[in-house]
Amino acid sequence: MNKKEIASYIDHTLLTPTATVNQIIQLCQEADRYGFASVCVNPIYVGVAATQLKDSETKVCTVVGFPLGATPSKIKALEARNAVKNGADEVDMVIDLGAAKDGRFSEVSKDIACVVRGAKIMGERMNKKVIVKVILETCYLSDYEIQTCCLCAKNAGADFVKTSTGFATPKDINGNPIPNGANVHHVQLMRNTVGPDMGVKASGGIRTSRLAEELIEAGANRLGTSSGVGILQNWNEK
Repeated sequence: MNKKEIASYIDHTLLTPTATVNQIIQLCQEADRYGFASVCVNPIYVGVAATQLKDSETKVCTVVGFPLGATPSKIKALEARNAVKNGADEVDMVIDLGAAKDGRFSEVSKDIACVVRGAKIMGERMNKKVIVKVILETCYLSDYEIQTCCLCAKNAGADFVKTSTGFATPKDINGNPIPNGANVHHVQLMRNTVGPDMGVKASGGIRTSRLAEELIEAGANRLGTSSGVGILQNWNEK
């Protein structure tokens, strides 16, 4: 895979709460220069990103119900519609994790479907195709829960399932932090569950070209990372 190809996998991401307008502009300039798939920014900056990338093939991605997922479905759908209206091409929503842990998967499905419907209807009004990705926050879920949530997303009409927000803070039984981002096992599990026709986005902690390559080999066809430039510069073309 050459550098142009790997660039097309990357969602160039800046979701920190302290991000400034100038940093978002720089993010967009880098994404356009390197040919990244999208920039992923907080909803407040969708308009800025859309203006910066209006003549670019790079898409504008934003987040909904982020980072906890603990927002009523109607509000998530409103967020999604507003983001698309303001220029977003892609929406990454966080599932209702409490419902997933409770085994209330019908509610997980309804939550996803509400956002998918809202985003895509607004996309039709804006005469563009909108992509919806569903963040599972896999570090909190068992393999069974991951598989079931993947099927919820697929049945609800989402386009991608995604591993992580990058903001989770899971701990072991002794209170020690444990990894919260993408890993090969979860990506393989997600790909095997949704099959070849649905997207899988790996995100969280992807900082090296080696990990990026491993995740792509495991089945990811999109990578969310704030280290996209470094990954690309260090990519070993084959």
